[in-house]
Amino acid sequence: MPIKVNGDAIPDTAIDFELGRLIRFYSQHLNEAEIRNQLPILRKKARTQAVGAKLLLDEARKLDLKPDGAMVDAKFKEMLRSVGGEEAFRKIIAEQKLDESAVRTSLEQGCKVDLLIERITKGVKDPTEADIIKHFTEHAEEYQKPERVQAQHILIQLESDSTPADREAARSRLLEIRHRIREGSEFSDQAAAHSDCPSGRKTGGSLGWFSRGMMIPEFDRVVFSMEVGQLSEIIETPLGYHLIRKTGHEDAEPGDLADHHEKIREFIRHARRGEALTAFVEELKSKATVEDDGV
Repeated sequence: MPIKVNGDAIPDTAIDFELGRLIRFYSQHLNEAEIRNQLPILRKKARTQAVGAKLLLDEARKLDLKPDGAMVDAKFKEMLRSVGGEEAFRKIIAEQKLDESAVRTSLEQGCKVDLLIERITKGVKDPTEADIIKHFTEHAEEYQKPERVQAQHILIQLESDSTPADREAARSRLLEIRHRIREGSEFSDQAAAHSDCPSGRKTGGSLGWFSRGMMIPEFDRVVFSMEVGQLSEIIETPLGYHLIRKTGHEDAEPGDLADHHEKIREFIRHARRGEALTAFVEELKSKATVEDDGV
């Protein structure tokens, strides 16, 4: 059942739009895995924000806020850039059976809401230097340079229907490769000749630098426990059998405030504006009829 605000249904496209905005914002502060874990929460938040957006638009109309043509034109040009130019825009609206006037009307509504938001958040104070330092200190772990390793690997891939004999043959093949490396053969040469991973042919098996969580768990556990220069035993993952040589290690280091200063300033500013906006929307919501059976 769709969400209804004062009897008006909110389309799924409006909820999808809010979800996209949330993902783009939180992607500045969370990695891809963390975003995936937070998706159920973000979807629920998107529904809430879609209700808020409808209430704000209704309020902007009630106040008869009128953006000037220059503001709408700027929004239109920004949208053209975001979709890849005018030709791409024409293709999109043709596929969706829209015309430019309908798009401009939608942008004008968005500008009305922007004007209202500027009114609501006008008195919000920008963060001071002390605010930024306090946030950085309290969230030091989030801003530290993570522990990283550098490694090469050779992969002998297993098909989903591999028999026990296939698996034993693959493991034996990798054991032979390991023996040749221990006898003096270059790891990169063996990777280029035998690895089923594209990194073998392109970079001699080098995976570059990576932090925890970027590789599959079985691989991660082994490589982070190894010493630099060490050659692993044969390890098995869902991809197949791997042989790893660890070539570098960097411990986690405290972050530098200078590297994150402007991002923190914008984060605090956004949070404060969000608090003011949320309070205003909650007041509107208390006077409205909202029907939502949940996600």
